[in-house]
Amino acid sequence: LTSLISAPPPAPLPAKSWFKSTASSPELTESRRVGLEAYLRAIAEGPDRRWRETSVWRSFLNLPSSTSSGSSARGELEVAYQRGSAGQAAQEPQVWLDLHREMKGLLQDARMFLGRRDGATTAHAQYEAGADAKRCLVKAAGLLGNLEEGLKIMEEGEKRGQAGKIGQGELRRRKDLLGSARVERDGLEKLAVSLAAKSHKAASGSGAATQQDKNALFGPGVSKPGGRVLGVPVPETAKTKELDNNGVVQLQKQMMQDQDQDVEELAKIVRRQKEMGYAIHGELEEQNEMLRRMDEDVDRVQGKLAVAKKRVAKIS
Repeated sequence: LTSLISAPPPAPLPAKSWFKSTASSPELTESRRVGLEAYLRAIAEGPDRRWRETSVWRSFLNLPSSTSSGSSARGELEVAYQRGSAGQAAQEPQVWLDLHREMKGLLQDARMFLGRRDGATTAHAQYEAGADAKRCLVKAAGLLGNLEEGLKIMEEGEKRGQAGKIGQGELRRRKDLLGSARVERDGLEKLAVSLAAKSHKAASGSGAATQQDKNALFGPGVSKPGGRVLGVPVPETAKTKELDNNGVVQLQKQMMQDQDQDVEELAKIVRRQKEMGYAIHGELEEQNEMLRRMDEDVDRVQGKLAVAKKRVAKIS
């Protein structure tokens, strides 16, 4: 892994002992097992995906390749749908991650379609983009329910004291992922509904205006307006009524300066908002890193306590 990624994994492999053999020392065997478990968990549950996406890692754990993991997870979910146990399929950690990745992709597609709908110039394009966005949101909602059910099954197994496939820290992390995905999905749903109402209102309003324009232009009894009258000056406004040519030029320059100042003020506000966003992002990254380290420390201490309890039991 180090040679492929050009960086060591987040946790080291358990060290070998030159004085004892694991075949004759149960304590050494248990210690190496705990170290190997910590090594595997650090790679499988860490935020950096580089090591667990290598072919060496996936072949060592007998996992499908990264290109086929999404399709295999989808196939397993379809089979589970036919059996009526979609949540059971999502309780596998790797399948859960693949389904979550697919759900995030659907949410991104929905956001893209909503953007297309907002920028569409024809009613047909708006309808197609809105339908595609709704389809993605419905699929994402179904996957979100399956992920919640699968995570609930994992948590219940952990509470019953069964051999957990993931730790408590990973359970909390996945709960946070589902919470943020649920918020994002609800926000996109509200955005889709508001855009639909706005487009319907605009379409109805524009249709009425168009009909009025037709009646005003081509209705019966409408006389044709006369042609342009040359030599008639442009009507004065309240601001330019008492100004000469130089005054009008000065007024135009003043208006342009005011507009430039407004643009500069708006740019300052945007820059401040951008800096605040970067600061919030950095703080969140730091907090996530601290939580990840705390989870690793908790898992490490739990492993050491388990080894100590076994040694105390043997001594007593």
